[in-house]
Amino acid sequence: MSPSRPFFDPATGELDTIQLIKEVIPLTKLIGAVVLVALVPILFRVTFGVLLGLTSEFGLYVLASQFVIAVGTGIVLLYVIVRANQMIDE
Repeated sequence: MSPSRPFFDPATGELDTIQLIKEVIPLTKLIGAVVLVALVPILFRVTFGVLLGLTSEFGLYVLASQFVIAVGTGIVLLYVIVRANQMIDE
């Protein structure tokens, strides 16, 4: 007997969209949280640089935003790996 495939109904072999949606919603929330945190330095750059006309080192804001995106990407990948291992055990 072949092992069951995740996100497929074992009886019919069709895609199980309900299970797929249940897995996608928490992942989407996690990605959204990372994006919102990464937008904070960009918002500071726009506010202080463009709107207020203050000159400062804008590279710091870009570097901070890229750092948050890099760390957030790692967190999302770790979540996916841990969740995949949990699904294998189920």
